[in-house]
Amino acid sequence: MPIFPGLELNVIIAYAFGIILIYLIGRMFFMPIKLVFKLIYNGLMGGVMLWAVNFVGAYVGFNIGINPITALIAGFLGLPGVILLILFKIFIN
Repeated sequence: MPIFPGLELNVIIAYAFGIILIYLIGRMFFMPIKLVFKLIYNGLMGGVMLWAVNFVGAYVGFNIGINPITALIAGFLGLPGVILLILFKIFIN
């Protein structure tokens, strides 16, 4: 006796497969968007922190040059990248 009268087993399997496929495709498209937003957030926070370090450092004679390399480090790593740049600048000089 069928569980759902009027529906065959292969139709139920097809619906289940379709739902799983929609879930996987949705997840595949959602993850890159989440990564892009995280990179944008890190980039903004890194830029703000780099600007703040240069603003405060101007009073004590400390600055970090803003160039493509420092911008990439601060952008990809965010706050830890700015801290890394500060430590690098301190240990190099």
